[in-house]
Amino acid sequence: MSKIIRSMFGAGIVFSLALGSARPAAQSQAEPAAATKLPDFSGVYYPVQQGRGGGGQRDGAPPAGAPRGGPPPRPTTSAPISDGRQGRSPDAPSLTPEYLAKWEMMRKSRMAGSYEFDNNAKCLPPGVPAMMTMAYGMEVMQTRDKITFFSELNDALRRVYLDGRKPTAKILDDPTYAGYSTGHWEGDTLVVETVALHPDSFIEGFTPHSEEMTVKERIRFIGPGMLEDRILVTDPKALTKPWEAVRTYRKAMPGNDQLREFACAEGLERK
Repeated sequence: MSKIIRSMFGAGIVFSLALGSARPAAQSQAEPAAATKLPDFSGVYYPVQQGRGGGGQRDGAPPAGAPRGGPPPRPTTSAPISDGRQGRSPDAPSLTPEYLAKWEMMRKSRMAGSYEFDNNAKCLPPGVPAMMTMAYGMEVMQTRDKITFFSELNDALRRVYLDGRKPTAKILDDPTYAGYSTGHWEGDTLVVETVALHPDSFIEGFTPHSEEMTVKERIRFIGPGMLEDRILVTDPKALTKPWEAVRTYRKAMPGNDQLREFACAEGLERK
């Protein structure tokens, strides 16, 4: 009997050791998942150049490309593009002849005082990527499967789906101002692709685009409360080359983190 107990006891030790050796392996597999915690973009942000949402430039990290330890670089000099009377700015998207002619037609219309090609005057959404380049506040609401961007300008809204869904043929045939955005994480960077953008929206200012335009973005924190959006616009029909832009936003501090309602429709002329 004692021999049997000893053998059972010995087997129990071996079994316990086997379990013990298995536990660290399971834990080691779970630990990397905990270590790759995704950043939380939730909050209200304002463009850095506006000096809102937490003070001046000194409060946050310098913008990308700024020399460390020194003043930020001088802003790029560009022509006003409110109505196009001073031409196109040097950093504006490079248009093909067909779409440059279209822009010239819109410029003359706007210079004459017409609102025909002024989406803001008609309370239309700014579109993408224009929505991400406006001098207005923006709120980011983040969940595991979706990130929502809400702009103070015209109460514009866009959603970025993170659950692996893809745009259907029906979605692609029904373009909208915000388009259809899907994204995924590459480390701490949110990579977003937007398609199905309405051709009546603009890239920036009032630069036109075609139904073939796509927008890719890489969004990440570059410092405490400092969000960077690197934008790449591709349109083989309207652009001679892809257009790139970088926008930086500062997270608002408590007390300055409430967006105002933009009741644009109330200002439309009633006939």
